[in-house]
Amino acid sequence: MADKNIQLMAHLMRRAGFGATRDELERRAAKGYEETVEELLNPDFYGIPDFDLPTLLRYQPGFTNPGNGGNCSASWLYRMVNTPRPLVEKVTLLWHQVFATGIAKVDGPQMVHQIEMFRQHGMGSYSNLLLELSKNPAMILWLDNQENHKDSPNENWGRELLELFSMGHGNYTEEDVKEVARAFTGWGVADSISRHCVSPVAGFPYNRFPWEFEYRAEDHDDGEKLFLGHRGRYNGEDIIDLIMKHPATTRFVARHLYNFFVGDEVQVPSWQDVAPRDPVALNIIGEAFQSSNYDIRSTLRVIFNSDFFKDESNWYTKVKSPIELVASTIRLIDDHGYPKPGLVAIAQHTEFQGQTILNPPSVEGWHTGQEWINSGSLVARINFAADRVGDIDMPGINSIVQRLSKTGDMSSAELVDECLDLMGPVKLNDTTRKELIAHVDNDGSVTRGTTEEEHSVFAKRVCEVLRIIAATREYQFG
Repeated sequence: MADKNIQLMAHLMRRAGFGATRDELERRAAKGYEETVEELLNPDFYGIPDFDLPTLLRYQPGFTNPGNGGNCSASWLYRMVNTPRPLVEKVTLLWHQVFATGIAKVDGPQMVHQIEMFRQHGMGSYSNLLLELSKNPAMILWLDNQENHKDSPNENWGRELLELFSMGHGNYTEEDVKEVARAFTGWGVADSISRHCVSPVAGFPYNRFPWEFEYRAEDHDDGEKLFLGHRGRYNGEDIIDLIMKHPATTRFVARHLYNFFVGDEVQVPSWQDVAPRDPVALNIIGEAFQSSNYDIRSTLRVIFNSDFFKDESNWYTKVKSPIELVASTIRLIDDHGYPKPGLVAIAQHTEFQGQTILNPPSVEGWHTGQEWINSGSLVARINFAADRVGDIDMPGINSIVQRLSKTGDMSSAELVDECLDLMGPVKLNDTTRKELIAHVDNDGSVTRGTTEEEHSVFAKRVCEVLRIIAATREYQFG
């Protein structure tokens, strides 16, 4: 039977990060659950080093200012796998999902800059995050706000700000959309070279010049506006303040946080019609969000320490996104611990499974939960995980084999349970567990042996069990 503290810590690291090896889980369990939560939330305070970007760029200089989608995706996936600050990267992925922007329309370097903005501001004030997003060149270009002029408003940004980024459909009117568009007129972009007349920046002459935010006062509609029942000569900042004061925004953000960290919800367009799966939990999240003045870090602290988050009924109930599946598997096997070749190919596996990093299908983002799974993606998911956890040359898998080899001979049931424990711990349903034990029984008793050949046979049997576990329904859930 797996240790409950280890099981709870594994649950936390799946949701607040991208999984963890058994060694990491044991270190964190020894530190304590609440202490680990605080460390994840406040890495600076605990002296946790930042990601080692110089080493990545020394080995992979093409990631400095990546001009193609493959390098952009690979550099971020490598960071997810190796960051000492997993929650920061997980929250960054959350906001990329919510504020969906993609390289289908925006070039790679601008997407990299947007992801860095999420990394810097994602655990702070949601109000400030919306303001930073409003000024972000990638988002401005994605939703055409550079074409939102005083004498010719463009409603794309204003509509998505209300519908998908803050309040949700049904909580505003078409007139509100128009007034938001007017408030954000003049919020555009300028290229940094011509604006500042500086020397060429990183990437020249191979990539485009970078964009930066520019406010043009002469192009801003400074007239009186009526928004959500309030009247004034509003600018974009004023609109965000009014949005944050509306109770719909609290409900909207709370449901996003629940969906991403606690349990799969229906898709965003159905939120007006389908009740949340746990209204009590949503109220707790919403109250934390409000009382902290919209602070994401404080709200996450309440979530991770809550009874509803820790409840075993919520363990292994969220379908892992392709990014989560790939990143957690690479972390488990302890591969790509340094920037060796093959990162781009690894990142492509998320695309094969239905999720292209930095390229969501629309402004609505990806549909999550069980919609990640279909006949094609399931085969790709299983093949990816099973191929890698069955590779004895991977340091993390070799570590599992070495741990098991110290136990001596064992029954088939003990081998299966030990493998389940070290891979998660993963809890299979009784029928699946019994079938796996019966499969191991077919090959006779499990012995470590004394010769090199016997050790090799033992390692192969362990790897076969790990492969089968990786192919189970339970491994696809986090």
